Amino acid sequence: MQNQQGQTHQNMHTGTVPPQMNHGGHEVFDVHEVLSGAIGTMDSYMLLRQHVKDPELLDILDRQYQFMQEEYNITVECFKSGQNPSKPTQSYKMNQGNDFIYGLTPSQPKKPVQSPAELTDACVSGMMLGSVKSGASMKTMAACEVTNPVVRRVLADSVPNCIEMAYELSIYQNKHHYYQVPQLAQQDMQQLLNAYAPAQGMPQMPNNNMNMNMNTTH
Repeated sequence: MQNQQGQTHQNMHTGTVPPQMNHGGHEVFDVHEVLSGAIGTMDSYMLLRQHVKDPELLDILDRQYQFMQEEYNITVECFKSGQNPSKPTQSYKMNQGNDFIYGLTPSQPKKPVQSPAELTDACVSGMMLGSVKSGASMKTMAACEVTNPVVRRVLADSVPNCIEMAYELSIYQNKHHYYQVPQLAQQDMQQLLNAYAPAQGMPQMPNNNMNMNMNTTH
């Protein structure tokens, strides 16, 4: 115990720690939340899979699950070792285009299902979408607390993948009219699009030396 305390005391002064201990307290807690959330998302996908009827949605679910599992393993590996993982992080690529259908059409009000038999592809894709959007927020917040450079990079690289998965699911939902996208009136849209102008020229920064001189004279 004395040797361990002495080593810790020395590390506080030198700033050198073993790679596997190169983690801050907030980082450890936040990464635990990320990994628990990733397990929850994958478990949800596993449970939802049996209720999928559309082959296209089933393909999305399987591809996303496989990618999540690989990304989870990479995160666990570098979190434990504090060093680069054995495999590099990848970028998730969806298989469909990015065209949205805009406007609202009449539809039945949504309500909670009363039994698992009522789960539809709209319900399943909606729950999948909620899970990956939650993962994007959680990983972004965790990355801002991470001190280990490898873990920070892995989490930061994972955020765009969550966004891409969410985009893929929202396009799927929109295509099947599960998720409708309203638009503003053309006049309102045009006014808001032109509400900002680019900054031009070099800004005139305050003179800090002048401010300091003024403070010292009082």
